[in-house]
Amino acid sequence: MENFDLFSSADDDGAVFEPLAERMRPRNADEFVGQEDVLGPGTYLRRMIEADKIPSMILFGPPGTGKTTLARMIAGTTESEFKRINAVSSGIADIRRIVEEAKDVRRLYHRRTIIFIDEIHRFNKSQQDILLPYVEDGRLILIGATTENPFFEVNHALLSRVRIVKLSPLDDNAIARILRHALSDKERGLGEKNLVMNDETALAIAGLSGGDARIALNLLEEAAEQAMIGDGGQGTREINLAALKAIVGERVQKYDKKGDNHYDIVSAFIKSMRGSDPDAAIHYLARMIAGGEDLEFIARRVAICAAEDVGNADPMALVLAMAAVDAVRFVGWPEARIPLAQAVTYIASAPKSNAAYMSIDRALSEVRGKATGPVPMHLRDAHYKGAAKLGHGIEYIYPHDYPGHFTPQQYLPEISKNSRYYEPSENGREKYLRDYLHYCWPKRW
Repeated sequence: MENFDLFSSADDDGAVFEPLAERMRPRNADEFVGQEDVLGPGTYLRRMIEADKIPSMILFGPPGTGKTTLARMIAGTTESEFKRINAVSSGIADIRRIVEEAKDVRRLYHRRTIIFIDEIHRFNKSQQDILLPYVEDGRLILIGATTENPFFEVNHALLSRVRIVKLSPLDDNAIARILRHALSDKERGLGEKNLVMNDETALAIAGLSGGDARIALNLLEEAAEQAMIGDGGQGTREINLAALKAIVGERVQKYDKKGDNHYDIVSAFIKSMRGSDPDAAIHYLARMIAGGEDLEFIARRVAICAAEDVGNADPMALVLAMAAVDAVRFVGWPEARIPLAQAVTYIASAPKSNAAYMSIDRALSEVRGKATGPVPMHLRDAHYKGAAKLGHGIEYIYPHDYPGHFTPQQYLPEISKNSRYYEPSENGREKYLRDYLHYCWPKRW
């Protein structure tokens, strides 16, 4: 467990040994680059920090987006006691100890206690439950940080007592600003090193960082070392693509993530999976990986293709795609290429149908374009007193009471009873779905 002093920056003697990313952490909101919708002038959180009225909150976002930095800024500006623990190495005993200390601080000094819990999603339910009464009665102001969706990983009771602050991956321009500042800062950065870097190289580093400022600054520091070694200590040293390539190798290639080349490769990737060519799909996957494409961007395209282009011809395609999404988030680069390759080759090799995708678009077009009519009386909710008097659910037929667990009855509203949305194909598993639907509804399928 760490308290405020240990959470502060290292002393001046040790600062020279700190990585550049650590030295360049913003010290106040004015130095914070990106996240303007969260911390920009006039925003709720900015005003609360400036007024020292910090609310309990969960900071949610990918690595390198400023969660710990924001907590440090609060620690440096608040008049409250500030305690930090990490959910990986701390437990209930640490929380109880902080609570007891918070009681004394409030009673003796009339000060609040802020507890910062890094990786709060690592706490189990009982550990999270310990926090509830103390957050509720104000003995603790909770700041949790997590890379995982808090609506899945944090107890609902605790969520109801905090604000969710979502931090987004930094865009390439924001990363480039951070890099230029680090290059020119003579106090904490590389300003004394006589280094220069053009915009192309700054954006290349930004593109390789995936929106993570820490990764970008680490790459800059390594590239600076390469430039200084290559220069031999004479004159101005240039950080260029050659220095960057010496560090990251084949990942530096022509791959403009905002230009036509980006969209062309993504388009070819999707069309290759749709067109059942696993070799081509893997080729374009490799080009995206080598070009530093965002991991979740690739995973989203794979999942969408599984549902849109394979659909019910092979329902396992979407299952595998979503498993790959979870796997790549868990393992990260470079191992993420393996589950991605498995999902991509499976989807490309699977039978295809876009019937499910087409069905929802047909239905949306109809319900948005005309009156849809009321829900039939026999389908309406009958699980409350008085429903029967309204005629709700009275003539509903329970399918499981009949052979084959089916018996015909009208499900669509009267006005839409002849509508057809889903047209199963003859491909793969969907052919069996078509045969079953023909058995149930011979006049419709």
